[in-house]
Amino acid sequence: MGGTDGSGGADDHGGADDPGTDNLGGTDDLGGTGSPSASGLSARDEAVLAVESRSWQGPGPKERAIREQLGISPTRYYQLLNALLDDPQALAHAPVTVNRLRRVRDARRARR
Repeated sequence: MGGTDGSGGADDHGGADDPGTDNLGGTDDLGGTGSPSASGLSARDEAVLAVESRSWQGPGPKERAIREQLGISPTRYYQLLNALLDDPQALAHAPVTVNRLRRVRDARRARR
């Protein structure tokens, strides 16, 4: 899940969530799908972009951080992240991260 290059593999994960791992049914500690911040994104969306903007030594520490900090499965994380790549508000909030991930996603699609 996500390479050591920090790309995150936003387009690689489209499977089902791990049962019992995702606590985002309606709301969560990070705002869930609730009230947007000044950027127009939910606190959860901003947290997803913040995790993705960090550099990681490998997939293990990143997956642990996703579960501990966001309270969701890595599969759900990548689903949310992939959706954020098409969100203009996410681009305005974190242009460097979103543009980098769009390039990675586009390159993967071109290889298929």
